[in-house]
Amino acid sequence: MSRQVSALIITGYGTNCEVECEYAARVGGADKTRIIHFSELQSGEVRLADYNFLIFPGGFLDGDDLGAAQAAAQRWQYAKDDKNQPLLDQLRAFLDQGGIAIGICNGFQLMVKLGLLPALDGGYFQRQSSLTHNASARYEDRWCWLKVNADSPCVFTRGLDYLYLPVRHGEGRFVPQDDATLERITKENLISLQYAHPDNREVTMEYPYNPNGSPLGIAGICDPSGRIFGLMPHPEAFNHKTNHPERPDLAGKEAITLGTVLFENGVKYLKSR
Repeated sequence: MSRQVSALIITGYGTNCEVECEYAARVGGADKTRIIHFSELQSGEVRLADYNFLIFPGGFLDGDDLGAAQAAAQRWQYAKDDKNQPLLDQLRAFLDQGGIAIGICNGFQLMVKLGLLPALDGGYFQRQSSLTHNASARYEDRWCWLKVNADSPCVFTRGLDYLYLPVRHGEGRFVPQDDATLERITKENLISLQYAHPDNREVTMEYPYNPNGSPLGIAGICDPSGRIFGLMPHPEAFNHKTNHPERPDLAGKEAITLGTVLFENGVKYLKSR
């Protein structure tokens, strides 16, 4: 009997992509999906132990003006539940029990600021990198090609080669704490997704194909276990072929890989355990 997959989508404080994320998880095969406000964790109405798939959606978290999810990370670090226990204890237990998590845009920023990524040497909740203002100094809203690293341990990108997804962010440039950290992330194949040039599908630093100037074209990374994954592009926003910007001209073109495939891969992983 396959394992039941219960996905929890956490919203609040400006996040506004939770409905699309819930839909993507449901389409991806999750048996149970639920959208909650962060405060429901604090009140004890919801506990992470009842779920095995955690989704941190994107949107305008805290108005996008408090340092790329810095305020949200502080909220997680110091919040307590109804039993006066730190919420981080629940999050640690979730990770220890083999749960998976995906963070999108602001959710990716939160993961990085909270120290869930890249978690080198098992250093969860230790900040080892950050996300900052785009090199263009502009808010970027466009579709981008993404190259998947086949050698990455990421459970969400297994079996994929390329994706075409929209980005919409002002602070998406990945910044490691030092060169040694970037070298480790690269050598350990924790870079799961990279921005690619549309002409040759190779990793690029060229603007606007790399919309934020991230080094090595980094668009998404995972932790060493491959179960924790964050990315700036919005896979939940490409949940049907009609979302594609060239939809009227799709006849006869290559098959479309919807962004929901990332959620589907996460569900498949959990069901196989």
